[in-house]
Formats: sequence, C-alpha cells, structure tokens
Amino acid sequence: MSIIKLSNNGVKNATAFGSITTSGAMTFIKKLTASSSSTLSFVDGSSSVVLDSTYKEYMFIFNNIHPATDGAFFTFQSDTGTNTNYNQTITSTHFQARHDEGDSDTSLAYNSGNDQAQGTSFHKLSNTIGNDNDQSLSGFCHVFNPSSSVFVKHFISNIQHSQDANFSFNVYTAGYFNTNTAITRFQFKMDSGNIDAGDICLYGIA
Repeated sequence: MSIIKLSNNGVKNATAFGSITTSGAMTFIKKLTASSSSTLSFVDGSSSVVLDSTYKEYMFIFNNIHPATDGAFFTFQSDTGTNTNYNQTITSTHFQARHDEGDSDTSLAYNSGNDQAQGTSFHKLSNTIGNDNDQSLSGFCHVFNPSSSVFVKHFISNIQHSQDANFSFNVYTAGYFNTNTAITRFQFKMDSGNIDAGDICLYGIA
C-alpha cells in the first residue's frame, strides 16, 4: 500500500514527510520603541524600513502601548511619496466589545463616532485608553499591498486595551485608504499627549 502525504502541490506518493515551505512567513523589518514620543513613524527607505512591493501584506504589532494622557485614543495615518502631511482619505468601520471590571456593564456595538467616511483625519484604532501604571494597549494592524498603483489600500486592525473607566475593550477597525498611489509611510500617535511607553514592530508577510 502506498504512503501519501499532503503538500502545497496536492497529494503525492511519498515515503517521508515533506519539508515546510516559507510561504506566508513573517519577516521582521523594524521595531520602534516609544519613550514620551509624540509620534512613531515607519518610512520607506529610512533606517532599513521597507514599505514597497517586497511584500503584499505588512503587519504592525503593538505591545503595551501606554499613553501619557488618560483617555487618549491611539491613532494612525499614512502618506505617499515623500509627503509628510499624513492626511490620506479614509473610509472605515469601527465596532467594539466591552466589559467593565465590576461585571455590571457589557456591550457589543458599532461606534459611528470612531469611523470615517472619506475623512482625512488620523484614524482611531482604539477607544479611550487609561494611563494608570498598569494600563496599556496591545494588538495588530494588517495593511494590504500599500505599493499598489492600481487599487485602494485596505487595512484591518484588532486592538485590546484597558479603558480609562476600567473596562476591557476589544476594538475592531477596518477600512481603506482611498488612493491608487503607492503608500510609503505610516505614522502612529495618540490624539492627545504622547506615547509614554511601548513598542511597535513591523513585519512583512510573504
């Protein structure tokens, strides 16, 4: 009786396990660490950061982002070429689940105040974050094919954070930058005050 195995190319006769390919692997590109930082910016070509056609998908991972100001929102924007206005047009959605520490208030709801409809503001990836010593934000944001000169640039974000009124917030945001020009830079900041601590790691996905 033949022994069979599964591989990326289908089912084949085999007598040993196949090797694991690197397709879909995450490649670390750069880490930025906040220290009372007003902004954290990832720029194509700056200190080995690459936001070009090398990868069709990029992922930012947020680790224990701590705001200096209580009740601040964590936000991001992008820009093209060598522009630094960070005002690309965004259409997006935003919904969230929440649960307070006292187990008295829970909800799952769309939040129209945190989305955009052809807006150019920095986009909110969170609800209001607490700045107690033990409060922070963690999560990720995927950006798809930012170097495309044909399509708009889609993004999906999932954030978990400690809210300033002592809630656990799980926030889902998705949308697109409505431009067919290649995006070469992304900037992250609080809507009020600095990013006191935490880091953002950028990965390319093959």
